[in-house]
Amino acid sequence: MANAASGMAVHDDCKLRFLELKAKRTHRFIVYKIEEKQKQVVVEKVGEPIQTYEDFAKSLPAEECRYAIYDFDFVTAENCQKSKIFFIAWCPDVAKVRSKMIYASSKDRFKRELDGIQVELQATDPTEMDLDVFKSRVN
Repeated sequence: MANAASGMAVHDDCKLRFLELKAKRTHRFIVYKIEEKQKQVVVEKVGEPIQTYEDFAKSLPAEECRYAIYDFDFVTAENCQKSKIFFIAWCPDVAKVRSKMIYASSKDRFKRELDGIQVELQATDPTEMDLDVFKSRVN
């Protein structure tokens, strides 16, 4: 297990699931949460490749922070099918201050464990990570 700057370890399953998404495309998204009692980041939910952006958005709790990875498929202006791997730091305004601080202080170290992230988003409400935002960030 890797050790994050805030003292949060990163469970091996976090990296394993990310590698499956990146290399084999066996997941559409991964939601991670910090287990404060165990002082580690763990996988909370994994989305199947057939799941949609809406499924992903619903998997993020309205009042709690999470990290997430989303494999975004898109078509370029040249009509080429591509995908980009997004890292989302989800910290809603209504989340507890302590939780926001823990997620903020652990984010960079956790991101370094996931080699291959192409775009990063920070979101405090759903409008900051809707599909239009994803589309604007791939170009």
